[in-house]
Amino acid sequence: MCGIHGIYRFDAAPVNPAELSAMGRVTQHRGPDDEGLHVDGPCGIAMRRLSIIDLSGGHQPLSNADGSLWLVCNGEIYNYRELRAELQAKGFHFKTGSDSEVLLHLYDAEGDDFVHRLNGMFDFALWDARRQRLLIGRDRVGVKPLYVMQDGQRLAFATEAKALLALPGASAELDRSVLASYLQLGYVAAPGSIFKGIRKLPPATLLAVERGQVREWRYWRLAPGVRHDLDERGWIDRVRSELDRSVRMQMVSDVPIGAFLSGGVDSSAVVGYMAQHSSEPIRTYAIGFEGGEAEALYNELPYARQVSQLFGTQHKEILVKPDVVGLLPQLLWHMDEPLADTAFITTYLVSQFARQDVKVILSGVGGDELFGGYRRYLGGHYAQRYQALPGWMRGLIGAAAARLPADRHSGLLNTLRLAKGFIASADMGADARYQSYLQVLQPQLIAGLLLDGGAGKDPLARAFETAGHADELNRMLAVDAETQLPDDLLLLTDKMSMAVSLECRVPLLDHELLELAASMPAAIKVKNGRLKHVLKQALDGMLPPEILDRKKRGFGTPMGAWLKRELAPLLRRLLSPEVIRARGLFVPGVVAALIADHEANRIDGTDSLLALMNLEIWSRIYLDRRDPADVALELKSYLA
Repeated sequence: MCGIHGIYRFDAAPVNPAELSAMGRVTQHRGPDDEGLHVDGPCGIAMRRLSIIDLSGGHQPLSNADGSLWLVCNGEIYNYRELRAELQAKGFHFKTGSDSEVLLHLYDAEGDDFVHRLNGMFDFALWDARRQRLLIGRDRVGVKPLYVMQDGQRLAFATEAKALLALPGASAELDRSVLASYLQLGYVAAPGSIFKGIRKLPPATLLAVERGQVREWRYWRLAPGVRHDLDERGWIDRVRSELDRSVRMQMVSDVPIGAFLSGGVDSSAVVGYMAQHSSEPIRTYAIGFEGGEAEALYNELPYARQVSQLFGTQHKEILVKPDVVGLLPQLLWHMDEPLADTAFITTYLVSQFARQDVKVILSGVGGDELFGGYRRYLGGHYAQRYQALPGWMRGLIGAAAARLPADRHSGLLNTLRLAKGFIASADMGADARYQSYLQVLQPQLIAGLLLDGGAGKDPLARAFETAGHADELNRMLAVDAETQLPDDLLLLTDKMSMAVSLECRVPLLDHELLELAASMPAAIKVKNGRLKHVLKQALDGMLPPEILDRKKRGFGTPMGAWLKRELAPLLRRLLSPEVIRARGLFVPGVVAALIADHEANRIDGTDSLLALMNLEIWSRIYLDRRDPADVALELKSYLA
């Protein structure tokens, strides 16, 4: 696990090693244990290493026997032992015990097709000196990020965008063309990034530079077909088998390993299978929030404690009232890009807590996207019943629902919020209805909010075009796998865990398990309104009913409540008409109306306001070139 970076010069001038070193200094947090670089004429590759496997011998860059192939790799290859044995049988000799070295010899044996043999999370750069060819790539699901910057003279890449900004001639500029989609989703979808001139390499993508020519291609996609050769019992058995295999594979490590434990179905399943494959108690880590009703809604510590007792884990938990104002600038610097998902705060805090003991952590991220765990997946289920009502009755209900209050940080108001959103979209087509659930701000509001009124590209529409599935649920899951999963959840998981030099693995997103879930009929995943039906049936007997069937709670913070209470001065200063006018992106009156509607509970504006606030904080750090600590002091003064 590390951060990788590199440069290829189109003008054939030699790469300056000092430029690679400067990029590495920016991402030292990703790899505090080691660093290395290799320069061969117009190409230079480098890394920062967090030692996980082969602690003493896994220094990178790695090379083959004759020095014709050089590699840097970030991540873990979980099937490296099997691949290593196969390659040794073919006569390949290994210099190290590193999992990454298998990439070198697989490429030598199979060319670009080697990537199909890998089971893991990774981004890599491979320099083929024989062909003077650079090949970079990213894992199938997008667990590990990779940014690319290209101009007439060079192509540069890095695990984090900020490393690219360390290069001569590079500067942080806002790409206004992605603002509309950022406001729509609360994150910037690939291949875009918030930086002008910097893009994300999409998941499951390879990029090659040879003789000055750049070629990019997708090497894997989820197949859209649904299987009908298994009954429910057959699917349950397959899910159990694949869960067991994936968790067992991802426990490989030469350093202490633990697990995040929220007490939800996904993290509890991971801990349960870890316990079956460990002779020692599993180390588990949980987080909760201090405060009133809003904080209590996000406090899952009693459930985590119950699961810990069930599997005899070595459990630690932390109850926090975070210094959000002090944290936000630091975390947004680490994130590279602004986002409206408060899970990045929680993920950082629990990662920081776990890093006191372990270097590797397993997480339950991805279970909702594979098996149908979000309430929004029930939209079609309830829409059918709603549409069966007489039109006059739907009209009355719709008019009444529009006046309902909305606030996700109160049990009752959160229910009303969900009902309000469902009723407003119940008469839409399936794709449009799902888009309405995912959107932070509606397109009409975005058009009025942006000074230039730019529509931009619609990542959701593009994802629906390629989703392929005929049934509504599997189309929704396919869209999430292309958008929210890699560009929000996995991006924040990587950036926040690596901010404290912690490797986070996601066994529920093993690509073979993902392929299995994608081929599963919708009626097996969500049955009679029961979310994650097949997964819960597979875990029946391992987890108790009170864990399997408890109400879902997001892994975030009660930010909306804080914005109405202790953080209200911060909200009003960051999004004041004076600040909005000076930044020159939005219409001040529209922003003021959003704040007023949120404070009056006419809308739950948590995500939309956080998207605007975080963009302003990000702008102060990256566009105004200010130190995050300096920005934090300024924000704290707003609350004084």
